[in-house]
Amino acid sequence: MQKYFKSVVFIWLLLIITVDTNAQCSDYNFSFQSGEVVNYHAYYNWGLLWLNAGQVTFTVDKSKYNGEDAFHIKSHGATYKSYDFLFKVRDTFEVYTDTKYLEPFEYRRITNEGSYHASYKYVFDHKSRLISSEIQKEEEPVEVKTFPWKKCSFDLLTMVYKARNINFSDYDVDEKIPISMVVDGEIHDIYIRYLGKERIKNRDGRKFDCLKFKPLLVEGTIFESGEDMTVWVTDDQNRVPIIVEAKILIGSVKAVFVDAKGLRSPMTAEVE
Repeated sequence: MQKYFKSVVFIWLLLIITVDTNAQCSDYNFSFQSGEVVNYHAYYNWGLLWLNAGQVTFTVDKSKYNGEDAFHIKSHGATYKSYDFLFKVRDTFEVYTDTKYLEPFEYRRITNEGSYHASYKYVFDHKSRLISSEIQKEEEPVEVKTFPWKKCSFDLLTMVYKARNINFSDYDVDEKIPISMVVDGEIHDIYIRYLGKERIKNRDGRKFDCLKFKPLLVEGTIFESGEDMTVWVTDDQNRVPIIVEAKILIGSVKAVFVDAKGLRSPMTAEVE
């Protein structure tokens, strides 16, 4: 159970990391707008049983950052109160980005998972192209460092929204698409494999025409390395994630779309 909840929000922040290194820098935003709210249920598989034990919400609001127009993007993941006695989770991710190309200004992550607590902060200097990071895990001292901001690399949360603005028709089925992300104070070069289009049905019986992917995972305490995650996002202008499935070290997890409001375009991918 503990390993599951440590992966829920992280899975959703990896679910559509599907940007090539040139498109990341230049794509403008056509897929979302201020006021969008998207909700998901999080499930853990243990044998034949799927437990709906948590929820994840993504929101986008207009804001300002040092006087500049910005998007304030936020994701919050939590166990339901009825499961808190087993393992309580309250995880928050947020980032301020510019409104044209979604380059991040400042990223924060607050992790509260059972007795484990951690915080992350990245400040992105657009002029010097440097990232200043502050990371604290458990009772350890704060780790402070500055490192080069590689062109076309993004934090996890910004990457989710950048990816929603990609022209997927540019890619062939089974093609690997390289990406760069800042994770745990380091820039990682990985990829996703595009698997084409597929019609899927979520747990409430709704059907969606989707684009399908498999991201490469980095080996760690939750995942083994490899392509053990599958992602489906709507094949329309919104590119909303619908289902994510992933194997973890013990069991597997699934995040499922519940509802959305404030979408920029009609969700034409839903099939009657």
